[in-house]
Amino acid sequence: MRLYGIVGWKNAGKTGLMERLVAEITGRGFSVSTVKHAHHNFDVDHPGKDSFRHRAAGASEVLLASRNRFALMHELRTEEEPTLGVLLTKLAPVDLVLIEGYKRDGHPKVEAHRASTGNPLIAPNDPTVQAVASDVPLQLDRPVFDLNNTSEVADFILNEVGL
Repeated sequence: MRLYGIVGWKNAGKTGLMERLVAEITGRGFSVSTVKHAHHNFDVDHPGKDSFRHRAAGASEVLLASRNRFALMHELRTEEEPTLGVLLTKLAPVDLVLIEGYKRDGHPKVEAHRASTGNPLIAPNDPTVQAVASDVPLQLDRPVFDLNNTSEVADFILNEVGL
């Protein structure tokens, strides 16, 4: 499975870059899935809905389906958070999986960077960061792209994974 990550600190532009990359790469005819790591408790369900009530009653998994999509919710309860590797096995085959977050995992990554956040770059201390997409020019030992030049970032990632 070909995968590439987008990492960066909060408000660095990761989600916007991910969104644009998915549109750009699928627009070129490739299939793309995404994985997003959340560092906080989140829920895709809503109190009072049937599926929420099933989970609240103790169901381990709830599969919610319609003619347009399905969502499988798995309650971890006392289980450890699954690794990225385990989660990837749950995806159907695609040309490319783009991963937002999981900055400590060993897959190759592009770092999104906005100078206005005041956060330091991850790249100088992380050899898995293969390039940086920034809103300011940078002098680094790896490629630096304009954060808003989605086409160039997509070209880089697709070349890196052999697509």
